[in-house]
Amino acid sequence: MRVLALIEHDRGQLAEVALQAIGLAQHLGATEVDALVCGSVDDAVVAALGNYGATRVWLATHESFTDYDPESWGDTLAQLATRIAPDAVVAVADERGGEVLAHAAAILDLPLAANVLSATPSDGAWPVTRVRWGGSLVENASLDAPTKLISGAAHVFSATATGGTAPIETFTPELSPSAGRTRVTDRITLASGITLTTAAVVVSGGRGVGSPEGFARLEELAELVQGAVGCSRVVTNNGWRPHSDQVGQTGKRIAPELYIACGISGAIQHWVGMMAAKRVLAINTDAGAPMVTKADYAVIGDLHAVLPAISAEIRRRKG
Repeated sequence: MRVLALIEHDRGQLAEVALQAIGLAQHLGATEVDALVCGSVDDAVVAALGNYGATRVWLATHESFTDYDPESWGDTLAQLATRIAPDAVVAVADERGGEVLAHAAAILDLPLAANVLSATPSDGAWPVTRVRWGGSLVENASLDAPTKLISGAAHVFSATATGGTAPIETFTPELSPSAGRTRVTDRITLASGITLTTAAVVVSGGRGVGSPEGFARLEELAELVQGAVGCSRVVTNNGWRPHSDQVGQTGKRIAPELYIACGISGAIQHWVGMMAAKRVLAINTDAGAPMVTKADYAVIGDLHAVLPAISAEIRRRKG
């Protein structure tokens, strides 16, 4: 089976989720994985794609590819799909991948299964399971189309290294001047260093923190473990923390190694934003809170007593 995968990059550097598209292709059982890159990347990127399972890398070149451009990328993806006729076209269902694949689906006049958790190739329609309604519903459906267009839910599929190499093919799409009407033209750095989306450990607070000053204990722990501080929606609604710190359906979606939820009840809207965390530690006075019942580890107690004890023990072990 042949699968065409959109590879996301930012000015030549692989995006954090880039290899997850190849992971989705591997999940589908692809024997050929065509990786499409729109714009210039260095040899290290091509080598990484081959190492993680791409059997061919298509480097699309065009004067329009000065920066991220969803319409041009989508048109390019559609044209390459028409040329090589894969069994499926896949991307990651993040802001960029979902947008580009939606453009390609419109151009190809094909249905798109978005936010997919699993898919089973078959001779006819493919059974798929996908996330709906911001993560509050999991739907079993079927995708019936000559070419299956699928965006995989972020942080669900990981690529397995194969140690292979991938030959390079060049592709020059035919793009109209209007295709590049939406593009990134400038950037403003809002945060640098460790951020919510890059931190291995996130210490997050909810209503149980009690006040803006209460977050000092969370910040202390986050600094000790080189992590970041997050919060729930009620915290931002109360004005205790900025919206940029919010984790959840209407905030950021993250996938840290450890998520420490302090005084957070665990409503589904918040769970959507952190459900990709590898491990969850809940600190709460309510043993029946949804966050506690779903967590890998839980401490039932007052976070204002528990957090200082954790910080003190970390400092002791660090000497």
